[in-house]
Amino acid sequence: MTDTGFEKVPARNRRRFPGISSRAYEHPADRSALVALRKLSGFDTVFKALSGLLPERSLRLLFLSESVRVGETQFPHLHEMLRDACYILDLEKVPQMYVQQDPKPNAMCIGLDEPIIVVTTGLVELLDEEEMRAVVGHEVGHALSGHAVYRTVLLFLTGLAMKVAWIPLGNVAIMALVTALREWFRKSELSADRAGLLVGQDVNASMRGLMKIAGGNHLHEMNVDAFLAQAEEYESSGDLRDSVLKILNVLPRSHPFTTVRAAELRKWSQNRDHQRIMDGHYPRRDEDKDASVSDSFRQSASHYADSVRTSKDPLMKLVGDIAGGAGDLGGKLRDKFTGAAAGGANGSPGAGDGRAAPGGATEQPG
Repeated sequence: MTDTGFEKVPARNRRRFPGISSRAYEHPADRSALVALRKLSGFDTVFKALSGLLPERSLRLLFLSESVRVGETQFPHLHEMLRDACYILDLEKVPQMYVQQDPKPNAMCIGLDEPIIVVTTGLVELLDEEEMRAVVGHEVGHALSGHAVYRTVLLFLTGLAMKVAWIPLGNVAIMALVTALREWFRKSELSADRAGLLVGQDVNASMRGLMKIAGGNHLHEMNVDAFLAQAEEYESSGDLRDSVLKILNVLPRSHPFTTVRAAELRKWSQNRDHQRIMDGHYPRRDEDKDASVSDSFRQSASHYADSVRTSKDPLMKLVGDIAGGAGDLGGKLRDKFTGAAAGGANGSPGAGDGRAAPGGATEQPG
């Protein structure tokens, strides 16, 4: 290859995806938002104008002065991984990457004009080569999707909300926007996990990496199947009160919970969409301009409908029951929150743990 091209192919035989569009791997909710934003006239111009307000220049200077820039002579193994990831996903311009001293395992892709990737020393020391390859692919996936733009805006708005928090109601509108951006960004993380799998092409390495992020460098003490079982238990256990607590727990987070990410990625790795990409059938970047906003939103709505229908979460099951005409909303909410369940026709106790509840019913598992 020439000096301006890629000097090396991936370290082992991996499929490459020439011209692949990020729509190929994006989560439906993430994809619908991005397709709509890309269709907005002047969208890029507005965000370019915002770059003067955002701390992008400051961040670049900070990483340049306080971190180690990855290259041929510094962290060369990460440099090769980065170039491999860009080669596989056909990202022509390789983003700059920095290693930042921080014991907490983390990685991010930020920037408006030119995305930069930052990984912490804690992450580099925690993961093996194949696990790290999936993480680098994850961040390159963010860059290809354009997520770095919105991540930068999210960081800026979060900081702004802190600065105006002392003003009565001053940060309400900002925090509403931050909350919406966080919900979108959690879905974008699922998209980037898929990109990481397309780059690493080793689902076991992706699973190991997520387990290590959750439980540290004790792989001999962990088990993938047991880890995925935690996600199953998290989704299905408890009652409606636990469902509400799950929502409250995840609201301030920019990332989904690690077990949930692992379960979602395993599910995607086994479905037809992933296999079609691996077989070379995927949307191309040069077709992005023709992508239908309405089709994308229909796919997103269909995904959420399927999620509600198949979910084992008590709240989602309740929503599905109501949507299916299974009963009165007020009565179901009352029963779920108070622990009551429908008893017999004469109000006699039903099966449960024997605890008394209003109306002579007893509490049943959610």
